[in-house]
Amino acid sequence: MNRSKIIKVLAVIFIVFVAVIYIKFFTSDTNFDKDEMYVEVPTGSNYQDVEKILSPLVKNMSDFEFIAKRRSYPENVKAGRFLLKKGMSAFQLVGAMRRNIPVKLAFNNQERLENLCERLSSQIEPDTTKLLSAFRNEAFLQKNGFTKQTVFAMFLPNTYEVYWNISAEKFRDKMLNEYNRFWNKERLAKAAALNLTPVQVITVASIVHKESVKKSERPTIAGVYLNRLNQGMELQADPTVIYALKLRDNNFDQVIKRVLYNDLFIKSPYNTYQNVGLPPGPIAMPDVDAIDAVLNADKHDYLYFCASVEKFGYHVFASTYEQHQVNAKKYADWLNKQGTNR
Repeated sequence: MNRSKIIKVLAVIFIVFVAVIYIKFFTSDTNFDKDEMYVEVPTGSNYQDVEKILSPLVKNMSDFEFIAKRRSYPENVKAGRFLLKKGMSAFQLVGAMRRNIPVKLAFNNQERLENLCERLSSQIEPDTTKLLSAFRNEAFLQKNGFTKQTVFAMFLPNTYEVYWNISAEKFRDKMLNEYNRFWNKERLAKAAALNLTPVQVITVASIVHKESVKKSERPTIAGVYLNRLNQGMELQADPTVIYALKLRDNNFDQVIKRVLYNDLFIKSPYNTYQNVGLPPGPIAMPDVDAIDAVLNADKHDYLYFCASVEKFGYHVFASTYEQHQVNAKKYADWLNKQGTNR
Protein backbone atom coordinates (compact mmCIF):
# COMPACT_ATOMS: atom_id res chain seq x y z
CA MET A 1 0.00 0.00 0.00
CA ASN A 2 1.45 3.34 -1.04
CA ARG A 3 1.80 6.29 1.22
CA SER A 4 -1.23 8.19 -0.10
CA LYS A 5 -3.53 5.23 0.52
CA ILE A 6 -2.20 4.86 4.05
CA ILE A 7 -2.87 8.50 4.69
CA LYS A 8 -6.42 8.14 3.34
CA VAL A 9 -7.09 5.09 5.53
CA LEU A 10 -5.74 6.85 8.58
CA ALA A 11 -7.83 9.89 7.74
CA VAL A 12 -10.97 7.75 7.52
CA ILE A 13 -10.12 6.06 10.83
CA PHE A 14 -9.55 9.44 12.41
CA ILE A 15 -12.82 10.81 11.09
CA VAL A 16 -14.69 7.75 12.35
CA PHE A 17 -12.96 8.08 15.72
CA VAL A 18 -13.86 11.76 15.94
CA ALA A 19 -17.44 10.97 14.94
CA VAL A 20 -17.73 8.30 17.64
CA ILE A 21 -16.26 10.61 20.26
CA TYR A 22 -18.56 13.43 19.13
CA ILE A 23 -21.63 11.20 19.36
CA LYS A 24 -20.69 9.98 22.82
CA PHE A 25 -19.60 13.33 24.20
CA PHE A 26 -21.81 15.92 22.54
CA THR A 27 -25.04 14.50 21.07
CA SER A 28 -28.23 14.04 23.03
CA ASP A 29 -28.51 10.76 24.93
CA THR A 30 -31.73 11.45 26.82
CA ASN A 31 -34.98 9.57 26.32
CA PHE A 32 -37.62 11.79 27.95
CA ASP A 33 -39.85 14.64 26.76
CA LYS A 34 -39.84 16.86 29.84
CA ASP A 35 -37.30 19.67 30.03
CA GLU A 36 -36.01 18.36 33.35
CA MET A 37 -36.13 15.10 35.26
CA TYR A 38 -34.98 14.37 38.80
CA VAL A 39 -33.70 10.91 39.65
CA GLU A 40 -33.11 9.58 43.14
CA VAL A 41 -30.34 7.13 43.94
CA PRO A 42 -30.92 5.41 47.31
CA THR A 43 -28.20 5.13 49.92
CA GLY A 44 -25.99 2.06 49.34
CA SER A 45 -26.65 1.87 45.59
CA ASN A 46 -23.97 0.58 43.22
CA TYR A 47 -23.41 1.23 39.53
CA GLN A 48 -25.74 -1.57 38.45
CA ASP A 49 -28.51 0.01 40.52
CA VAL A 50 -27.89 3.35 38.82
CA GLU A 51 -28.10 1.72 35.40
CA LYS A 52 -31.53 0.29 36.29
CA ILE A 53 -32.71 3.72 37.46
CA LEU A 54 -31.42 5.49 34.35
CA SER A 55 -32.26 2.93 31.68
CA PRO A 56 -35.77 4.33 30.94
CA LEU A 57 -34.33 7.86 30.70
CA VAL A 58 -31.14 7.26 28.69
CA LYS A 59 -31.28 6.56 24.96
CA ASN A 60 -28.04 4.62 24.68
CA MET A 61 -26.77 3.10 27.93
CA SER A 62 -23.64 1.80 26.21
CA ASP A 63 -22.56 5.38 25.52
CA PHE A 64 -23.29 6.31 29.11
CA GLU A 65 -21.28 3.32 30.34
CA PHE A 66 -18.39 4.18 28.00
CA ILE A 67 -18.11 7.67 29.49
CA ALA A 68 -18.85 6.52 33.04
CA LYS A 69 -15.96 4.06 33.07
CA ARG A 70 -13.53 6.63 31.71
CA ARG A 71 -14.58 9.10 34.40
CA SER A 72 -14.37 6.48 37.18
CA TYR A 73 -18.05 6.87 37.98
CA PRO A 74 -18.82 3.17 38.68
CA GLU A 75 -16.36 3.27 41.60
CA ASN A 76 -17.70 6.57 42.88
CA VAL A 77 -21.50 6.27 42.78
CA LYS A 78 -23.22 8.85 44.98
CA ALA A 79 -26.59 8.58 46.67
CA GLY A 80 -28.89 11.56 46.34
CA ARG A 81 -31.15 13.49 44.02
CA PHE A 82 -29.83 14.40 40.59
CA LEU A 83 -31.08 16.70 37.84
CA LEU A 84 -31.13 15.50 34.23
CA LYS A 85 -31.98 17.92 31.44
CA LYS A 86 -33.45 17.08 28.06
CA GLY A 87 -30.77 16.89 25.38
CA MET A 88 -27.86 16.06 27.68
CA SER A 89 -25.06 14.02 26.15
CA ALA A 90 -23.66 10.91 27.82
CA PHE A 91 -20.75 13.01 29.03
CA GLN A 92 -23.12 15.56 30.58
CA LEU A 93 -25.30 12.85 32.10
CA VAL A 94 -22.35 11.33 33.94
CA GLY A 95 -21.43 14.78 35.20
CA ALA A 96 -25.02 15.36 36.35
CA MET A 97 -24.93 12.12 38.35
CA ARG A 98 -22.10 13.56 40.43
CA ARG A 99 -24.03 16.66 41.54
CA ASN A 100 -26.40 16.01 44.44
CA ILE A 101 -29.19 18.60 44.19
CA PRO A 102 -30.77 19.79 47.49
CA VAL A 103 -34.50 19.47 48.10
CA LYS A 104 -36.54 22.48 49.14
CA LEU A 105 -38.53 20.69 51.79
CA ALA A 106 -41.68 22.37 53.12
CA PHE A 107 -44.22 21.49 55.79
CA ASN A 108 -46.95 23.21 57.79
CA ASN A 109 -50.37 22.63 59.35
CA GLN A 110 -49.60 19.10 60.55
CA GLU A 111 -51.73 17.84 63.45
CA ARG A 112 -49.28 15.39 64.98
CA LEU A 113 -45.83 13.91 64.62
CA GLU A 114 -47.04 10.92 62.61
CA ASN A 115 -48.61 13.21 60.00
CA LEU A 116 -45.42 15.24 59.81
CA CYS A 117 -43.32 12.12 59.24
CA GLU A 118 -45.59 11.05 56.39
CA ARG A 119 -45.17 14.49 54.85
CA LEU A 120 -41.39 14.42 55.26
CA SER A 121 -40.96 10.89 53.90
CA SER A 122 -42.63 11.98 50.66
CA GLN A 123 -39.85 14.53 50.17
CA ILE A 124 -36.67 12.87 51.51
CA GLU A 125 -35.24 9.35 51.61
CA PRO A 126 -35.88 8.24 55.24
CA ASP A 127 -39.26 6.58 55.64
CA THR A 128 -41.87 7.31 58.31
CA THR A 129 -40.61 4.57 60.63
CA LYS A 130 -37.01 5.81 60.59
CA LEU A 131 -38.08 9.41 61.13
CA LEU A 132 -40.36 8.55 64.04
CA SER A 133 -37.64 6.43 65.62
CA ALA A 134 -35.12 9.28 65.37
CA PHE A 135 -37.52 11.91 66.70
CA ARG A 136 -38.59 9.74 69.65
CA ASN A 137 -35.15 8.48 70.55
CA GLU A 138 -35.03 8.47 74.36
CA ALA A 139 -31.46 9.75 74.62
CA PHE A 140 -32.25 12.63 72.26
CA LEU A 141 -35.43 13.53 74.14
CA GLN A 142 -33.75 13.53 77.55
CA LYS A 143 -30.73 15.49 76.36
CA ASN A 144 -32.87 18.25 74.86
CA GLY A 145 -35.70 18.43 77.38
CA PHE A 146 -38.46 16.95 75.23
CA THR A 147 -40.94 14.14 75.74
CA LYS A 148 -42.70 12.02 73.12
CA GLN A 149 -45.66 14.38 73.49
CA THR A 150 -43.68 17.64 73.29
CA VAL A 151 -41.00 16.90 70.67
CA PHE A 152 -43.54 17.94 68.01
CA ALA A 153 -42.96 21.50 69.24
CA MET A 154 -39.44 21.35 67.78
CA PHE A 155 -40.70 21.54 64.20
CA LEU A 156 -41.35 25.04 62.92
CA PRO A 157 -43.31 25.34 59.67
CA ASN A 158 -41.07 26.69 56.92
CA THR A 159 -39.16 25.72 53.80
CA TYR A 160 -35.79 24.09 54.42
CA GLU A 161 -33.03 23.12 52.03
CA VAL A 162 -31.67 19.62 52.66
CA TYR A 163 -30.21 16.80 50.63
CA TRP A 164 -32.73 14.11 49.66
CA ASN A 165 -30.55 11.36 51.16
CA ILE A 166 -30.08 13.10 54.51
CA SER A 167 -30.36 10.60 57.38
CA ALA A 168 -33.27 10.78 59.81
CA GLU A 169 -30.85 11.65 62.64
CA LYS A 170 -29.16 14.47 60.71
CA PHE A 171 -32.52 15.89 59.70
CA ARG A 172 -33.67 15.77 63.33
CA ASP A 173 -30.53 17.58 64.43
CA LYS A 174 -31.04 20.23 61.75
CA MET A 175 -34.58 20.83 63.03
CA LEU A 176 -33.21 21.16 66.57
CA ASN A 177 -30.73 23.78 65.37
CA GLU A 178 -33.53 25.68 63.63
CA TYR A 179 -35.63 25.49 66.80
CA ASN A 180 -32.79 26.83 68.95
CA ARG A 181 -32.14 29.59 66.42
CA PHE A 182 -35.82 30.56 66.48
CA TRP A 183 -35.80 30.82 70.26
CA ASN A 184 -33.46 33.79 70.39
CA LYS A 185 -32.90 35.97 73.44
CA GLU A 186 -35.86 38.20 72.67
CA ARG A 187 -38.37 35.37 72.35
CA LEU A 188 -36.94 33.55 75.39
CA ALA A 189 -37.29 36.74 77.44
CA LYS A 190 -40.92 37.13 76.37
CA ALA A 191 -41.68 33.51 77.24
CA ALA A 192 -40.04 33.92 80.65
CA ALA A 193 -42.14 37.05 81.29
CA LEU A 194 -45.23 34.88 80.74
CA ASN A 195 -43.78 32.24 83.07
CA LEU A 196 -43.83 29.75 80.21
CA THR A 197 -41.20 27.57 78.57
CA PRO A 198 -40.82 27.61 74.76
CA VAL A 199 -42.65 24.28 74.54
CA GLN A 200 -45.51 25.65 76.64
CA VAL A 201 -45.70 28.74 74.44
CA ILE A 202 -45.98 26.52 71.37
CA THR A 203 -48.63 24.40 73.09
CA VAL A 204 -50.73 27.49 73.75
CA ALA A 205 -50.02 28.68 70.21
CA SER A 206 -51.26 25.37 68.80
CA ILE A 207 -54.63 26.00 70.44
CA VAL A 208 -54.70 29.61 69.25
CA HIS A 209 -53.80 28.40 65.76
CA LYS A 210 -56.74 26.00 65.76
CA GLU A 211 -59.14 28.58 67.20
CA SER A 212 -58.66 31.20 64.51
CA VAL A 213 -57.01 31.81 61.15
CA LYS A 214 -57.52 35.55 61.59
CA LYS A 215 -54.13 36.99 62.49
CA SER A 216 -55.66 40.20 63.83
CA GLU A 217 -57.51 38.47 66.67
CA ARG A 218 -54.99 35.81 67.61
CA PRO A 219 -53.25 38.03 70.22
CA THR A 220 -56.68 38.59 71.83
CA ILE A 221 -57.44 34.85 71.92
CA ALA A 222 -53.96 34.18 73.32
CA GLY A 223 -54.68 36.74 76.03
CA VAL A 224 -57.83 34.84 77.05
CA TYR A 225 -55.93 31.59 77.52
CA LEU A 226 -53.12 33.28 79.42
CA ASN A 227 -55.67 34.94 81.71
CA ARG A 228 -57.23 31.55 82.39
CA LEU A 229 -53.85 29.96 83.09
CA ASN A 230 -52.93 32.75 85.48
CA GLN A 231 -56.22 32.37 87.36
CA GLY A 232 -55.99 28.58 87.58
CA MET A 233 -59.06 28.05 85.42
CA GLU A 234 -59.57 25.26 82.94
CA LEU A 235 -58.72 26.43 79.43
CA GLN A 236 -61.94 24.87 78.11
CA ALA A 237 -60.60 24.91 74.55
CA ASP A 238 -62.75 23.06 72.04
CA PRO A 239 -59.78 22.24 69.78
CA THR A 240 -58.25 20.17 72.59
CA VAL A 241 -61.47 18.15 72.89
CA ILE A 242 -61.48 17.58 69.13
CA TYR A 243 -57.88 16.40 69.35
CA ALA A 244 -58.80 14.04 72.20
CA LEU A 245 -61.68 12.60 70.15
CA LYS A 246 -59.47 12.01 67.13
CA LEU A 247 -56.78 10.47 69.32
CA ARG A 248 -59.32 8.15 70.93
CA ASP A 249 -60.65 7.06 67.53
CA ASN A 250 -57.14 6.95 66.03
CA ASN A 251 -58.60 8.88 63.11
CA PHE A 252 -57.14 12.28 62.38
CA ASP A 253 -58.84 12.45 58.99
CA GLN A 254 -62.30 12.90 60.47
CA VAL A 255 -63.82 16.39 60.36
CA ILE A 256 -65.47 17.55 63.58
CA LYS A 257 -67.19 20.90 63.13
CA ARG A 258 -69.08 20.94 66.42
CA VAL A 259 -68.15 19.83 69.93
CA LEU A 260 -71.16 18.28 71.65
CA TYR A 261 -71.95 18.46 75.37
CA ASN A 262 -71.12 14.79 75.94
CA ASP A 263 -67.75 15.28 74.23
CA LEU A 264 -66.67 17.55 77.07
CA PHE A 265 -66.43 14.56 79.41
CA ILE A 266 -64.04 12.45 77.34
CA LYS A 267 -61.28 11.08 79.56
CA SER A 268 -58.05 12.36 78.10
CA PRO A 269 -55.13 14.47 79.32
CA TYR A 270 -55.81 16.60 76.23
CA ASN A 271 -59.34 17.49 77.38
CA THR A 272 -58.93 20.98 78.86
CA TYR A 273 -62.52 20.96 80.09
CA GLN A 274 -61.59 18.24 82.57
CA ASN A 275 -57.97 19.13 83.31
CA VAL A 276 -56.53 22.37 84.63
CA GLY A 277 -53.50 23.73 82.80
CA LEU A 278 -52.01 22.88 79.45
CA PRO A 279 -52.38 19.58 77.57
CA PRO A 280 -49.32 17.28 77.47
CA GLY A 281 -48.07 18.86 74.25
CA PRO A 282 -49.11 20.74 71.10
CA ILE A 283 -52.36 19.69 69.45
CA ALA A 284 -51.14 20.92 66.05
CA MET A 285 -48.21 22.60 64.37
CA PRO A 286 -48.79 26.33 64.93
CA ASP A 287 -47.47 28.80 62.42
CA VAL A 288 -44.98 31.43 63.54
CA ASP A 289 -47.72 34.06 63.63
CA ALA A 290 -49.60 32.06 66.27
CA ILE A 291 -46.41 31.62 68.34
CA ASP A 292 -45.68 35.33 68.23
CA ALA A 293 -49.34 36.04 69.05
CA VAL A 294 -48.82 34.25 72.36
CA LEU A 295 -45.50 35.99 73.04
CA ASN A 296 -47.14 39.34 72.28
CA ALA A 297 -50.62 38.58 73.62
CA ASP A 298 -53.07 41.40 74.22
CA LYS A 299 -53.51 42.45 77.82
CA HIS A 300 -57.23 42.55 78.69
CA ASP A 301 -59.70 41.08 81.17
CA TYR A 302 -61.48 38.69 78.78
CA LEU A 303 -61.97 35.15 80.05
CA TYR A 304 -64.39 33.85 77.42
CA PHE A 305 -64.97 33.91 73.67
CA CYS A 306 -67.05 32.14 71.07
CA ALA A 307 -67.57 32.31 67.33
CA SER A 308 -69.37 35.36 66.02
CA VAL A 309 -72.60 34.89 64.08
CA GLU A 310 -72.37 38.37 62.63
CA LYS A 311 -68.76 38.46 61.48
CA PHE A 312 -67.99 35.04 60.03
CA GLY A 313 -64.57 33.68 60.95
CA TYR A 314 -64.16 36.00 63.93
CA HIS A 315 -65.05 35.75 67.61
CA VAL A 316 -66.82 37.76 70.27
CA PHE A 317 -65.21 38.14 73.69
CA ALA A 318 -66.58 38.49 77.20
CA SER A 319 -65.22 39.26 80.65
CA THR A 320 -68.12 37.67 82.53
CA TYR A 321 -69.70 34.27 82.30
CA GLU A 322 -73.15 35.85 82.00
CA GLN A 323 -72.20 37.78 78.89
CA HIS A 324 -70.49 34.72 77.47
CA GLN A 325 -73.69 32.71 77.92
CA VAL A 326 -75.56 35.26 75.82
CA ASN A 327 -72.93 35.06 73.08
CA ALA A 328 -72.75 31.28 73.22
CA LYS A 329 -76.53 30.90 72.90
CA LYS A 330 -76.52 33.03 69.76
CA TYR A 331 -73.89 30.80 68.23
CA ALA A 332 -75.65 27.56 69.30
CA ASP A 333 -78.95 28.78 67.83
CA TRP A 334 -77.15 29.65 64.58
CA LEU A 335 -75.56 26.18 64.41
CA ASN A 336 -78.94 24.54 64.99
CA LYS A 337 -80.43 26.52 62.12
CA GLN A 338 -77.61 25.32 59.89
CA GLY A 339 -78.32 21.72 60.90
CA THR A 340 -74.74 21.20 62.11
CA ASN A 341 -74.88 18.22 64.46
CA ARG A 342 -71.20 17.27 64.35
